Amino acid sequence: MQNRYSWAAALVLAVILNGCKQAPLPLAPDTHDANVKAIRDLEAAQVQAFANKDVDKIGAYYDDSASAFFPDVPVVTGAAAIEVAFKPFFADKNFSLAFAADKVEVAKSGDLGYSQGAFTMTMTGPKTKKVLTEKGKYVTVFKKQTDGGWKAVADIFNENAPPAPAKK
Repeated sequence: MQNRYSWAAALVLAVILNGCKQAPLPLAPDTHDANVKAIRDLEAAQVQAFANKDVDKIGAYYDDSASAFFPDVPVVTGAAAIEVAFKPFFADKNFSLAFAADKVEVAKSGDLGYSQGAFTMTMTGPKTKKVLTEKGKYVTVFKKQTDGGWKAVADIFNENAPPAPAKK
């Protein structure tokens, strides 16, 4: 008799425990490729803003708390300060900057990403007054904003070698 109650209790316990299992959570949609494209598109717009010497669009690329790590100067923090830092470049009639990512990656969480690539900058040498070309590399870290867009939060670049006279 005791065996019959044990089996009944075990069966009831198994039913209760089975009912306590939670259904698996639905998988979040895979937005990796869309996020990578959004960062690539943002960088393409930034290259265009440099071509147009549009300092307002350049500033809009950066998060309000972003930091830019330019060579030979202290860290520049804040979108407005980064805008100010770029203004002297635009006073140079020979200034141009082009860059392209060879790698863009986004965290699985979808809230952080980075790009890395190469840049070419042309400018007038402050001492020689000759047109110089500088080639280098960069890394930019992006953070997804509450509106779903992306903004740069850290931007660093450095030259491969000292600037050389521009080829005519």
